[in-house]
Amino acid sequence: MLFLHEVHRVVGAKEDEFDAAYREGWMPILATSSDARLLWYMRLAHGSGAAYVVVTVTALADMSAFDALSTRVRRGDLAAWSTELDAMRHGTDAKLLVPVEWSPLQEVDLSSVPTGDEDHEPTVYMEDTAWPYRGGLPAYLTLAGTLYQHQTLGRSKEAGRSIIEMEAAFQPVFGTHDTTEVILWQKVVDHKALERLLTHETPAHLKGPGTWMTDALAVRDQWESRLLRTVPWSPLD
Repeated sequence: MLFLHEVHRVVGAKEDEFDAAYREGWMPILATSSDARLLWYMRLAHGSGAAYVVVTVTALADMSAFDALSTRVRRGDLAAWSTELDAMRHGTDAKLLVPVEWSPLQEVDLSSVPTGDEDHEPTVYMEDTAWPYRGGLPAYLTLAGTLYQHQTLGRSKEAGRSIIEMEAAFQPVFGTHDTTEVILWQKVVDHKALERLLTHETPAHLKGPGTWMTDALAVRDQWESRLLRTVPWSPLD
């Protein structure tokens, strides 16, 4: 299964039109086939980065499904839709992703993904993008899957004190992007604890040897976090 991750820099005055293009166009149009679905439609939270940034994630059954969708967008029934969408944004950055071996999310039952107007409460995600040292991708993936996913986050969940929980971990498909990159897709489950995380320094006991904050520096020191909030009609919360 493939995941098309797109970051759209939307024209401010076109924000509502852009939303409508996805809600009334992309989402129901994909529902007419069995091999592609819009999963998430999210906004970069105001005050945490550039204004009017939208992140979308579309699931595709396989590479054939991606090829078919690409053809529809370039010269098929979605060509006009794509042209209109381009007029509503300053630009977009896209990545074709696959789950890493230890990602909790590996497959999506596309037939079960909502495609209508089912609204829900917004959900906040912390999206961490890491760039391991050159030649160090395997070492990063091993440490992230053990020390971070299973030990740091896993123990917090077992103790009932999670701030975030890992939903998925992705890396770009070979030949489509810089493959020395990993995206951690984490749901915020305790907003009050997140507020403390944002307003206070990390305690010393969370930064010593044996912790993710310190040991991860052996496999990477460049990473970026974004807070993304789903819109009420995003298929997945």
